[in-house]
Amino acid sequence: MTEYRRRLVDDLIERLLPELPALFIVGPRATGKTTTAARYAKTIVRLDREAEAVAFRADPDSAMRGLPEPILFDEWQLAPGVLGAIKRAIDAQPTPGRFLVTGSVRGDLESELWPGTGRLTRIPMFGMSIREQLGTLGSVPLLDRVASGEGLLPAADTPDLRGYVDLLLRSGFPEPALRLSSGARERWLESYVDHLITRDAEQVDGGRDPARLRRFFEVLALNTAGIVEDRTIYEAAGINRGTALAYERLLRNLLVVESTPAWTTNRLKRLVLSPKRYLIDPALAGAVLRLDTNAVLRNGDLLGRLLDTFVASQLRSELAVASSRPRIYHVRQQQGRLEVDLLAELGGGGIVAIEVKASAAPTPDDARHLATLRDRTGSSFVAGVVFHTGPRAYRLGEGIVAAPISALWS
Repeated sequence: MTEYRRRLVDDLIERLLPELPALFIVGPRATGKTTTAARYAKTIVRLDREAEAVAFRADPDSAMRGLPEPILFDEWQLAPGVLGAIKRAIDAQPTPGRFLVTGSVRGDLESELWPGTGRLTRIPMFGMSIREQLGTLGSVPLLDRVASGEGLLPAADTPDLRGYVDLLLRSGFPEPALRLSSGARERWLESYVDHLITRDAEQVDGGRDPARLRRFFEVLALNTAGIVEDRTIYEAAGINRGTALAYERLLRNLLVVESTPAWTTNRLKRLVLSPKRYLIDPALAGAVLRLDTNAVLRNGDLLGRLLDTFVASQLRSELAVASSRPRIYHVRQQQGRLEVDLLAELGGGGIVAIEVKASAAPTPDDARHLATLRDRTGSSFVAGVVFHTGPRAYRLGEGIVAAPISALWS
């Protein structure tokens, strides 16, 4: 047994479980949800084991009765009737700390008829950030630091460009990130994609063609961190529009693709309203496209996309625990007159705008879109950050700084 590596959500679970009857931890498969949740459970029900799942499919109310609490139900989607049983148990006795539920499928979580509404408090959990991998959880989440006016400093061992590509291809999945050699890591990630496209996709939405789904996933990987017309995507994948929409919905339900919505304001005109698609882990793009560090460094467009995807994945892991309660968007005007990679809207309405550059020394010209956004949004603009691959942090203009990507985990 390896020593447990504490996760960002541990503090959140420890705060909420003594006050709420049920926590719902949802995230992609193999990101460590079960390992983390099991630390707080007295009973663990693994619904991916048929011998355990049978009773909970047949009569979940009876099967859970008398089990020591908190009870962890792992992979709820394989016996969805347990959610109704949890709802009834909480309605009858809403005492804190009764249930933990984990799952790797979004499914019908947004449905009005979903039984967890008002009973299960959702905690998103993604791959391990570099902060988690290094065990440096004592620092404040980056967006909270920016919101409070704290300076952004590079990490003690800041990588160079090649080092950043090595990091993003290492992935945030705990198994390959912490325990595997580079060769075994590549095999693990390729196997993850294979299982995702065949077994997991079949469980969520049977009848899909694995070969066509793989082509579609490859196209999304090539366009991660991009704002691409739907037609461009489905024509490149060789499928029709209806199939493409179904595939994208499937991959979002499997929690491996995210759509970052466009930010809107009446202070900016002719904004593009299309979402920005991200793979949740840049290493998945490396796996499906069979890329190593040298191949990424030779492709400038893909390098920029993967660095953007990497920064987004680091920020995403902190959203649930940030006290500034941020939501992430992107900004783009038509014809590219204004384009900001990521925009965090904070709980009080302030905004933090972020650009990601594959450059070791960005100039004020690299921050011109941030400056335009600052001038047009006035007092709402809290700060702008240009993340780069160099070693230093420095000022680029009023309210705008350049900071090494490693400031995300410093």
